[in-house]
Amino acid sequence: MELVLITGLSGSGKSVALNVLADAGYYCVDNLPGKLFNALVDALSVSGTRRVALTMDARAGDDLADFPAHIDNLRTRGVNFRMLYLDAKDDTLIKRYSETRRRHPLSDGRLTLPECIVRERELLVDAAALANHIDTSDLTPNALRAWVKDFVAAPQDGLTLLFESFGFRYGIPLDADLVFDVRSLPNPHYDPQLRPLTGLDTAVVEFMNNTPDAQRMLEDIRRFVDTWLPSFRRDNRSYLTVAIGCTGGQHRSVYFVEALAAAFRPSAQVLTRHRGLSQPAGG
Repeated sequence: MELVLITGLSGSGKSVALNVLADAGYYCVDNLPGKLFNALVDALSVSGTRRVALTMDARAGDDLADFPAHIDNLRTRGVNFRMLYLDAKDDTLIKRYSETRRRHPLSDGRLTLPECIVRERELLVDAAALANHIDTSDLTPNALRAWVKDFVAAPQDGLTLLFESFGFRYGIPLDADLVFDVRSLPNPHYDPQLRPLTGLDTAVVEFMNNTPDAQRMLEDIRRFVDTWLPSFRRDNRSYLTVAIGCTGGQHRSVYFVEALAAAFRPSAQVLTRHRGLSQPAGG
């Protein structure tokens, strides 16, 4: 049985992720009580269900204390599983609740919405430490759907190296493990012919290829990641997210992500993400 366990903050997109898996043929259960976790896994294993997706979040209350034990039990039994933790910045979550006028699951008439979010992060701290993270703060629903599809399609044998470009003007992604800043390099944005393009376009690639400082920094980052990747593998991680940031996430960071991904593909499982390409041009 292939099991995908989704957790994270309310308003971060768990329903979108679960719907993606339902459309992909997974047997889906939303808001599973912790006390039923082992019983459900046993029942689905006996029934021959091949692909299962479950969500557990702060609505489980005191049952969340047993979360690490459930994960240890899955590992002991050799269940093929992976975990996904969806997160978002506080101001994004507040805006989403304001737009939808939904009530936060932890709202009891005594806590404000920001206080509910803080409390929810506290309740989920153990689960967050065990899972791969996706920061949905600036993602459209379609982008999140695509990222979830990539997550479940990626091979599970060993560590997956994920290179992610972003724009500092939108903030550092919450899901980054390593962050590199390439804003000191010459910016194609200031060339009128390159401004409307991105780091995926040949003209921008040639500009960066012909910038000596860019090539030196690219090699420094490649060497750093290559040197420490074995250490992260020994830490039994499923994913390592390397985030590369420029001003707007359009040119330099996109180029670096693609170049690094190409360098590591022969020796590692690699995925790429470009956060800034859904934002207005500017860096």
